[in-house]
Amino acid sequence: MSASSLVIASRFHGPEGSANGGYFAGCVAVRAGRTVTVRLLRPPPLDTPLDAVELADGTLAVMAGTERCGEARSARLELQPPVAPNYFQAVEASRHYAGFKYHRFPTCFVCGTARSREDGMRIFAGPIAERGLVAAPWVPDASLDQGDGKVRPEFMSAVLDCPGFYAVSPDDRMMLLGELTVHVNRLVHVGERCTVIGWALEAASGRKHAAGTAVFDEDGDVCGLARALWIERKG
Repeated sequence: MSASSLVIASRFHGPEGSANGGYFAGCVAVRAGRTVTVRLLRPPPLDTPLDAVELADGTLAVMAGTERCGEARSARLELQPPVAPNYFQAVEASRHYAGFKYHRFPTCFVCGTARSREDGMRIFAGPIAERGLVAAPWVPDASLDQGDGKVRPEFMSAVLDCPGFYAVSPDDRMMLLGELTVHVNRLVHVGERCTVIGWALEAASGRKHAAGTAVFDEDGDVCGLARALWIERKG
């Protein structure tokens, strides 16, 4: 393993045996040191050295041995989020989280119902139908601390992943994250009350569904934004 290898620990899985896409994208963005669009080419493996290789065209290829599992390209994110519901409205919305009835990946680090507090992030985004979005409360725990009381940037990316799925798949059709572009305005603090939302950006195009996500502080200020492309599996 090289000193610069990226290893996704098994704690941070989405589907069993694969890294959570948002967390993976955040780790790659940290390596890139800039706003990037991360494309997932195959499920990123866990507990496996991944090497980030910069190609001649500026693409950052993420390699698991000789296989490319992801890639990142410089991006500019221009996205206007809806007005945020307040924290208590998000708490109420989360009571209607679809994952409480059925969850394809109940141990997902971000949205899994089977993860305990201070292990999973437990982002349970439920619908606010009259506003056309899903919302969840988030109070980051100490395990997400980067050492100065603020959340590590890869967790800001992770929290902006799964709410997008629930925004574009209210009927729980099988989709996987294809691309994610995240821009962080500021890292939130451990213990800070935040609201996370997801909304559909446009009509679906075949098997492709675009979603926006955002995380707000208690004052309603945007702390992070993301645009995601979710892809329905064939069959």
